[in-house]
Amino acid sequence: MKTSALVSAIALAVGANLAHAAYQLNLSSALSSQDPIVQAMESARQAIEQRSEGELIVNVFPNSQLGSDEDVVEQIRSGANIAILIDAGRLSEYQRELGILSAPYLVEDHSDYDRITSSDLYLGWVEGLAESSGLRLLNYNWFQGSRQMLTQKLIETPDDLRGVRVRTINSPVWVKTIEAMGATPTPLPWSEVYSALQLGSIDGAEAQLTAAEGQNLHEVTSHIALTGHIHLMTGIATSEQWYRSLPEELRTILDEELTKAGEEASQATVDAQDAVRERMEAEGVTFTEVDVEEFRERVSGVYEELGYDQYREELVAGG
Repeated sequence: MKTSALVSAIALAVGANLAHAAYQLNLSSALSSQDPIVQAMESARQAIEQRSEGELIVNVFPNSQLGSDEDVVEQIRSGANIAILIDAGRLSEYQRELGILSAPYLVEDHSDYDRITSSDLYLGWVEGLAESSGLRLLNYNWFQGSRQMLTQKLIETPDDLRGVRVRTINSPVWVKTIEAMGATPTPLPWSEVYSALQLGSIDGAEAQLTAAEGQNLHEVTSHIALTGHIHLMTGIATSEQWYRSLPEELRTILDEELTKAGEEASQATVDAQDAVRERMEAEGVTFTEVDVEEFRERVSGVYEELGYDQYREELVAGG
């Protein structure tokens, strides 16, 4: 498998340079190195190395350098010393209930996830994920931004999305959400979105502004409808096997610094929104305020269809 060979080669190369480190973790993200999320990862890398006195080294790989998210997850499940920034929709393949965290209009503000991820219900799902799949979800507090609709045509209502091929994440909750909004969901790796838009194999994409700018999507789209259909909160998952191999003090350092970095990244993402929009508008992109209630109504059936309606009230109301 090409991706496996690439991961192994990178791991060996990094290992050769850092042979003194007792433990190493390769941290993967599909985002660009300029994204506030990746910059926070770099800060965490430095803090972890310093606090562990070089015993635990974290190597950050942006731009899907270790392969697609799906391939990286399989490496992690095999016990590789890799971690990935991932949304709960993708994790729902292994722990179905977690998918609700990526469901449309679940919360009014990303800060509401703090209550959700401290609930007994959520914590039980995290343990179930580790037991059934070998994936240890370390935290879930990395806010990447609210997902908006980027297209070549003006979108004002759900009806305007009819027949529009929109790239989305390849998991049931994402696909069902985009379909319910009126578009034709087209799952693709994030790294392929720019070329797909350029070639016309898709008509649009749904993404948060910072990530869209990082991929220069303003060069291949002309309109952004501010649907805010999903507040994209993500977390870091690693190998349960590898995580348990760490001494307790190193697990504590890793947990604390990555959680702290998630908080910092989330705030940096919030702070960046206005400036990103201004830069995109300067490049000719038109932003459109839409009636969010129309879109909210269209996607209301997603919860029942995926069996999440039974958990929604408990999570949002207080866990």
